[in-house]
Amino acid sequence: MHVTSESAKKAIDGALKKAESTGTRMCIAVVDSGGALKAFYRMDDAWVGSIDIAIKKARTAVYFGMPSGEIGQLSQPGQPLYGIEHSNDGMITFPGGVPIVDDEGFMSGAIGVSGSSVENDDLVARAGVETIGVCDLPEHPWRT
Repeated sequence: MHVTSESAKKAIDGALKKAESTGTRMCIAVVDSGGALKAFYRMDDAWVGSIDIAIKKARTAVYFGMPSGEIGQLSQPGQPLYGIEHSNDGMITFPGGVPIVDDEGFMSGAIGVSGSSVENDDLVARAGVETIGVCDLPEHPWRT
């Protein structure tokens, strides 16, 4: 099962509302469970460079079933996933990518946000997910 067009739009709307309340300009991407782009929105005056970053954050989150920032912690020198950001045509391993998981723990896609600090990116991404799913993910063997 994949994230639907309707749910992707709802996630973007939830993220946009949060971005507007924080005064940030974001690029917001939603991908399905296979990492294919389902929906995208670039706010006026959002950085052009954030387009690719938002999409890659979403893909990173869905490829590994955890927020992109957690992958970042595991990919530091000496950690078990060091260098992983060079796989899959490049990934983004800092916060702002969050899997979309339903109440039963099924991951149907992910959202990626870029355009501000990683803290704001993550906050906006989680707001988008919370409109259609949950952010609490089931245990994963790589999660610490």
